[in-house]
Amino acid sequence: MASFRTTASRKGDTLRAAHQAGLLFLLSAVLSLVATTTIPDRQDPLLLLAATDLAVAVVIFLLPWHRWPAGTTAALAVVAWTVIGGSTWAIGGIGSGAGSGAFFVLAFAWLGLHHSRRIILANAPVAASAYFVALVLSDATRQSLMGTVVVISFAVSIGLIIEGRVRRLKAAREVIAEEQRWRAALMATLAHDVRSPLTTIHGVLEIIGEDADLPAHLQPLVAAAARQTSRLATLASTLLDLERVEGGKLVLDWQDVDLEELSHQVVELLGSTGLSIDVESGLTVCADPARLQQMVVNLVTNAQRHGEPPVVIGARSLGDGVEISVRDHGPGVPVVDRPRLFQRLNRTDDNPESVGLGLWIVRLLAQAHGGDVVHRPADPGSTFVITLPGRSLLTPAPPHELLDSLSRGNHSYR
Repeated sequence: MASFRTTASRKGDTLRAAHQAGLLFLLSAVLSLVATTTIPDRQDPLLLLAATDLAVAVVIFLLPWHRWPAGTTAALAVVAWTVIGGSTWAIGGIGSGAGSGAFFVLAFAWLGLHHSRRIILANAPVAASAYFVALVLSDATRQSLMGTVVVISFAVSIGLIIEGRVRRLKAAREVIAEEQRWRAALMATLAHDVRSPLTTIHGVLEIIGEDADLPAHLQPLVAAAARQTSRLATLASTLLDLERVEGGKLVLDWQDVDLEELSHQVVELLGSTGLSIDVESGLTVCADPARLQQMVVNLVTNAQRHGEPPVVIGARSLGDGVEISVRDHGPGVPVVDRPRLFQRLNRTDDNPESVGLGLWIVRLLAQAHGGDVVHRPADPGSTFVITLPGRSLLTPAPPHELLDSLSRGNHSYR
C-alpha cells in the first residue's frame, strides 16, 4: 500500500512539474505578443517566438508525463534555455535584465522545486551559453555580455536555495510519514494482542452473569462489565479494520440494519442516562451492522465527553438514503477547532480520555460504506450526521482511494 501511494505521488509530482513548465512557456508566449506592440521593429521574430512558445506549451500539456520516470521533465530545461535565448535575441538584447533575465530566474526556480542540486548545477553552463550567444547575436554591449555572469549566478543561487528548502521539507514529510506508519503498526499490534484476552474475559463474565447463585446486587455490575469488555473488543476489531484498509483488505458484511433497534443497542451498551432516541420506526439501511454500531457508539461517546445531555440519537429517510445524527446540548465546537475536528491523533482539547481517533474512525467507516459524516453547529450544542446511500446507490470507496483522501487532509476528525 505504501508502495502504491509512493508511485502515485511520484507520478503526480512529474505531472505537476510538466504543467508548471507549460504555464511558463504560455507566459513567455503572452509576453512576446505584448512586446510586439512596444518593439514594432522586432515584430516578426517576436511573433515567431510567441508561436514557438505556444507550440511547446501545447506539446507539454499533451504528453503523457504520468507514464514516464520522475526527473524526465528536466529535459524541458534545455528547451527553456533555447527559447529564452531566442527571446533575448528577438528583442535585441534590450530585455537582458528585466525580461530574459527574469525568465532565467523563473526557470531555475522551477528546477529547484522539482529537481536535484546536481541537475541545477549541470544546467548552469548551458543556460549561460544560451544567454551569452543570444547577446552576441543581438550585438549587445560589452557591459551586457559581462552581465551574463551576474544574471546566471543569481538565477542558479535562487534555484539552489529553493532546492535546499524543498529537500528539507521532503525529509520532514518522510519523518512524519514514518511516524504515522509506526503508530498505525503499534495500534494494530496492540489491538491484535488485546482482543484475545478480552474475548476470554467477556466469556467468563457471561458465565458468571448466568449463575443463578450470583447475588442480586452484583448482577448489574457483572452485566455492565460484560458490555464494556464487548465494547473494548469491538474497538480492537475496529483498529484492526484500519490495518485492513491500509492493506486494501477491508470487507464489509452487508445486511439490512434496523436503525431503531441499532439505536436501542447503543443505549443499552453505553447506559441510558442522558440518552434519548428519535428514529423513524421501521427505518432500515444496507450496511455492516457491527461497523455501523461502532460509528454511532463513537459519535455518542464523543457527545457525552465533549457536550452536555440530553444526547439524542436520530435517524430519518432521505429518499435515496438515510441520515443518522447524534446531537448534544453542550457549548458546541469552537470555530477555531472545526477545521481539524477529524484529524487522526489530533485532540481538540486537553481531555485525557480523548486520543483523537473516534471521529476519524467514523468517517473512515462511513466512506467505506459509500457515505460520509459531517459536523453541523446546533443551538445549543453540536450535531454529527452520518449520511449513507440507499441500496441502489451504494458505491463503496476503494480502500486505496479512502486512504489517499484522508492522507491529503481533505477531512477533519476529533
